[in-house]
Amino acid sequence: MTTQILPAMRLTEILKDIKIQHTVFALPFAIMSAFIAARGWPGARLVFWIIVGMVFARSAAMAFNRLVDEKYDKDNPRTKQRALAAGRAHRIDYAIFVAVNSAGFIFVCWMINELALHLSFLALFIVFFYSYTKRFTASSHFFLGLALALAPIGAWVAVREEISLVSVTLGSAVVFWLAGLDTIYSCQDAEFDSKRKLYSLPGRFGVGKALKMSAGFHAIMAV
Repeated sequence: MTTQILPAMRLTEILKDIKIQHTVFALPFAIMSAFIAARGWPGARLVFWIIVGMVFARSAAMAFNRLVDEKYDKDNPRTKQRALAAGRAHRIDYAIFVAVNSAGFIFVCWMINELALHLSFLALFIVFFYSYTKRFTASSHFFLGLALALAPIGAWVAVREEISLVSVTLGSAVVFWLAGLDTIYSCQDAEFDSKRKLYSLPGRFGVGKALKMSAGFHAIMAV
């Protein structure tokens, strides 16, 4: 039945599945970093490429995550209606989507500066690697935070073509902020994670302790 779904409709399903509009929530970290690095307005050209790069990178990462987690998504009541798990799109659709967005991200980095281009491959490795971390470590929440921390660090590189202590500090704050947020989000899958031997703080330590850890992560971020 899924073979009869038109490619355009499958693309629409992918875009809805990865919630492309949610990219806007990651943009403030990148834009703030760019403004700090430039000590003001970094220029329309750079802001444009930073935004486009964020869309490409997040889209590639989210689609890759759906590919890697397909078998788990099919069994999880919360995620079994995702496009790939429910059969509204094909694995090849997601693979092509990941490849196109990855290429788009690398192109954007090439347009920005040489250091950004060189680091683009490492950035993609990090955002893709996160999808595997729940297989072996309950610290997976921090890997997700690291993936988002690339936003302020990358924006700094875009403006100054360097990685500075300031950009790393901004990135570190993002790591703890998102680790705390993802820990809270993961509480709804605590039972599933435990049954399927997936690693998460709620699955390993229970929801109560995980929420306390989340509060601790956010306290560290505030410091």
